[in-house]
Amino acid sequence: MKAAAFAYARATSVANALELLAAHGDRAKVLSGGQSLMPAMNLRLVSPDIVVDIGGLHELGGFTLKKDILVIGALTRHVDLLRSGEVAVHAPLLRDAVAHVAHPAIRNRGTLGGSLAHADPASELPACAVTLDATIVVRSAGGERRIAAGEFFRGIYETALSSEELLVAVELPVAGEGSTFFFQEFARRHGDYAIAGLAARSVVKSGTFADLQLGFFAVGDRPLLAVAARRLINVSITPVTVAEAVAALTDELDPQEDQLASAAMRRHLAGVLLRRCVATLLSRPELDVGVAE
Repeated sequence: MKAAAFAYARATSVANALELLAAHGDRAKVLSGGQSLMPAMNLRLVSPDIVVDIGGLHELGGFTLKKDILVIGALTRHVDLLRSGEVAVHAPLLRDAVAHVAHPAIRNRGTLGGSLAHADPASELPACAVTLDATIVVRSAGGERRIAAGEFFRGIYETALSSEELLVAVELPVAGEGSTFFFQEFARRHGDYAIAGLAARSVVKSGTFADLQLGFFAVGDRPLLAVAARRLINVSITPVTVAEAVAALTDELDPQEDQLASAAMRRHLAGVLLRRCVATLLSRPELDVGVAE
């Protein structure tokens, strides 16, 4: 299938892109890397009147470190996240996650901003943004606003971004001293969208979690920061406490059933990921299988 007919405009600047979005509203779609938009258009899941191509706006790429905040331009490509020294040092969870995003050909074109704006609930990078307490920076003709990642994602392919706004950057608090990270997903094949996945950030002191953020994805209509993580903070971690956290997580999740997995299977896989995550971050492999010490 091919896309329906549409007009095309190559933005010459951010201001020009915003003018085009203001003029066409929700009849326009923004093209950055095109790795999500073009397949959707070819399947006629979306049929914009005009595509606003921002791919040539180099001002929206790259990395800037501002004190304890790493600012990443929206047009930064997946492959650049994977190779970046700044990301490796200050946001290693992103680097770990990008290695799971599709395949090299797609990572060479796909962008951070495009992935976040597309808001596929099975995508890796939205879950990382929520887990890392990122701030999404968007701009319109009326000015700029910052949106907490936890409030940005509102449902399947739905965000707080209005039709006249452009996602221009992502702000990430740099990894603090003692921070450790975990990323893992279940997929049919490497590169496929996840059936269930987990991006996690922790601070471990004296064998316990001083902090723990568990960002699950593909188990709901948006990335979920699990409340169940609170059960594991500042307590002695035993197979019993892990089992209680898994039970709480199971109650917390409301996954959808599709051709890849049932809701029950997704709940089970999320529990497996939680166990693996805790065991890995604490370097206690016995917790992965729930065997008593």
